Amino acid sequence: MPTVLRVGPYSFVFFSSDRGEPPHIHVKRDRDIAKYWLEPVSLAKNCGFRDHELNQLERLVVEYQQKFIEAWHDYFGT
Repeated sequence: MPTVLRVGPYSFVFFSSDRGEPPHIHVKRDRDIAKYWLEPVSLAKNCGFRDHELNQLERLVVEYQQKFIEAWHDYFGT
């Protein structure tokens, strides 16, 4: 599970098993996890984060979208 970025308590990661899916990023904090599609940025799944945190996370995903897309293609070789 490569970590692409850490911001405060949040880790932005990929899972090796994600290869067959469109580019996305998982955001983890403690036991909470959310998944965001990257093109375009949109919430795919949420397990535990509250709405105000999801808004903050989406802003971070938008801010680092290009970095995440590049890391995705570098990692998965696409």
